[in-house]
This record gives sequence, structure tokens and C-alpha cells, in this order.
Amino acid sequence: MEPVNQVLNNALLQTFILSVGAFVLAMLLTPVYTFVAYRFKFWKRQRTESTTGEKLSVFTKLHAAKFKRNIPTMAGMVFVLAIVIVTFFFNLDRRETWLPLAALAGGALVGLIDDIINIRGGGKGVAGLRSSFKFLMITGIGLVLGWFFFDRLDVTAVTVPFVGEWHLGWLIIPLFAFVVVATGNAVNISDGLDGLAGGLAAISFGSFGVIAIMQGNPLMAGFCFTVVGALLSYLWFNIHPARFFMGDVGSFALGTSLGVVAMLTDTLFILPIIGLVFVIEAGSSLIQIFSKRVFKRKIFISAPIHHHLEAIGWPETKVTMRFWVIAAVTSFVGVMVALAGGNI
Repeated sequence: MEPVNQVLNNALLQTFILSVGAFVLAMLLTPVYTFVAYRFKFWKRQRTESTTGEKLSVFTKLHAAKFKRNIPTMAGMVFVLAIVIVTFFFNLDRRETWLPLAALAGGALVGLIDDIINIRGGGKGVAGLRSSFKFLMITGIGLVLGWFFFDRLDVTAVTVPFVGEWHLGWLIIPLFAFVVVATGNAVNISDGLDGLAGGLAAISFGSFGVIAIMQGNPLMAGFCFTVVGALLSYLWFNIHPARFFMGDVGSFALGTSLGVVAMLTDTLFILPIIGLVFVIEAGSSLIQIFSKRVFKRKIFISAPIHHHLEAIGWPETKVTMRFWVIAAVTSFVGVMVALAGGNI
């Protein structure tokens, strides 16, 4: 037992060092970003139109005070850069960390383009890239990474908890792409309140890091906790009232890499449990769009659901912290299901 315990201790020590290193590096990079953001006026423009083309009157009213002050966006570049540096130099591995790192960088690139258009005044009412363009770009990233997952890592099956392996062959490529697109968009949709998406992502990556450790994948665990460390630095400045926003460069980076982590840890069916709040957020937006287009009426006062809760009188901080609590509980449940269901 002694050698096994020693290996586990070493893995945990390495994981925690990477996490603390990412936190410190992100804290050091933040003043640099802040100087540049204010120098070049990275002000986030408020959206005025919904995906379906209507005026966002409720959203505008809820966040009018926030957008009266200039708040920089694209702060996600800080934690993305910290994660890339720490992983590339200290935790790079073909099987465990190449794919999530590539997904992080690819998602960040798509988000960066969207943020630059937002800052420079393009995109008119939607204040950024059109949803269809973002969808196509993220899908392309997902398909390329899915091909690597299938062809280079030779993965052709996923584990269904309490059932067993589900063999898919090459069909795992489009499934991989779907997971990347769905998770990327879900995290992006959740990024609407101070600290919300950052806190939810930190909890989710921490949970997958625990699963990776129990699976005997210390490098994957190291990547997950590298993300957690970098996000804790971001949250230091992003909790209400936020000093800056992560922007799409951060939310797409987190979402795409989270989906890849779920596939690499063979916990696809655990992802909706751990990320239940992300599912609810994305689901509320889809329900709203469907209802408006088909029935010509809204289900929620404003979507996604965090804006609906604001509209009925919940303070922003209450929504954020209660969603964090829900995410923590569902993450515990997800880890238990992974343990009991045969994913570990």
C-alpha cells in the first residue's frame, strides 16, 4: 500500500502546485490586462436585440446602471493565457492534456473575434458575431478535435453509468463535436451576471479534477485544477460589482474545454449532472426562443433564467450565490454517480 499512497500523494502535490501556480500567474497578469484594457478602452457594449430580433427592453432596464460605467471585457484572456502557459510548460501530455488545451485555445480564438467586433462597434444590435457564425466555428473545432480523439487516441466508445460501454465507432466524432458545441454555448449563455459563469466553471472543473484523480489520470486532474486556480484569480476581481468581464474569449474557452474534459474522462453522461446549472441556463434560452417563434409568446420575462429571476426581484448576488450552491450539490452528486456507475 505504501507505494500506491506515495504515487497518489505525488499526483495530488503536483496538481495543487499547478493550481496555485496558475492562480499566482493570473494575479500577476491581471494588472497588465487592466492597464491595456483601460488604455485601449475595451468597453463592453450592451446588446439591444435578442437572437430572435426583438428589443431587449427587460434586459436593458435590469442592467442600465451597470452599463452606465465603462467596464472592460475580454478579461478571459488573463486566465486563458495563464492556463496555456502552465499547461504547455509543466503539464503537456498527448493523451491527457493536448485536447483540452487545444479546445481552450480554439474556443478562446472564436470568442476573441466576437469580443473585438463587440468593442469596435460591429454587429449592430447583437453586439458581436452572429450566432450562426459562432456555431459554425465552434462546430469546426469540435469536429477536428473529435477526429483526433477517434483516430489518434483510438477512442470509439463511451461509458453509460450502471449500463456499460456504448460502442459508436466513427460516430463518436460527431458526438464529440456536439458535446463541444453544446457545452461551449451553455457556458457562454450563463455568463450574464457578475461571478456567475466563473464560479460555476470553477466548481465543474474541480469536480472533473477529482474524478480524474480517482481514475488515475493525474495530468488531466492537473489541467482541471489549473483552470480552477486561474479562475479563482479571475473571481477575485469579477464578483459583484465586477471590475471587468471575461467576455466570449473566456466563456467559449471554458465551455469547449469542459466538454472535452468530460469526453476524455469518459463521463459524458455525468456532464449534465455536474453542469446542471449550465443545462438549465441553456435550456431556458432554447425554450424562450422556441416559444417566441412558434407560439409568439414568452415563457420567461427575460432569458436565460438568471435574468428572469432578476426580473421578478432577486438581487444579482442572490441569483449568483444560489446557483453556485446548486452547482456544488450537483457536482457532489455527479462524482457519486461516477463512482457508483462504473466510470471510475
